[in-house]
Amino acid sequence: MEIGIIGSGNIGSTLAGYLTKLGHEVLIANSRGPETLTEIVATTGAKAATAEQAASAKDLVILAIPQKAMVNLPIDILAASKAIVIDAGNYYPSRDGQIAEIANGATDSEWVAKVIGHPIIKAFNNIVAPSLASKGTSVGNANRIALSVAGDDTEQKQLVMKLIDEVGFDAIDGGLLSESWRQQPGEPAYCQDLDKEKLKSALQQADISKRAENLAAADEAARPYL
Repeated sequence: MEIGIIGSGNIGSTLAGYLTKLGHEVLIANSRGPETLTEIVATTGAKAATAEQAASAKDLVILAIPQKAMVNLPIDILAASKAIVIDAGNYYPSRDGQIAEIANGATDSEWVAKVIGHPIIKAFNNIVAPSLASKGTSVGNANRIALSVAGDDTEQKQLVMKLIDEVGFDAIDGGLLSESWRQQPGEPAYCQDLDKEKLKSALQQADISKRAENLAAADEAARPYL
């Protein structure tokens, strides 16, 4: 596939390396320009690109950037895209600012979908970067970590789940995009390196009445690192 990744931080660069090794053509971009991606290109094999070029990838576009940066994306290109678009980010109010629609109950990816005018699949957000980089393993390994995938298009979710399996992790269906809060900061499924059955259980344990409270606690704990 032709895959664009916007965001060259730990998650974006790690995914670039995995996907290039799988034989995909990967275009990676950041907000600072292609000339700042020399080291990542050398270590991952991906091609440095502008955000516009990465957003134009024909098969898959991965957004691995803070929520506050979504409004700066090449929205016209993404809105017209036929590609699957994955949101791999998480909303932290102390970093991203207060977003009223999320505060009023929308998931962050529902908000992203509205901002860019394109459906979203939520994936790669419920794992810490070091685990993503080092804990991928073969199918059937007893210690294989699972990732959850949320979205409204079943076919797109299945493709993303297959890709996750190829990268080295199990994948489970996390439900509709409106349910993606279950795999976000402060919830039992967030960044716990769980296997499939434990991840399924953690997703179900999430209590929507505690959603705002849990996010606030996670935001406060993460504040020094954001």
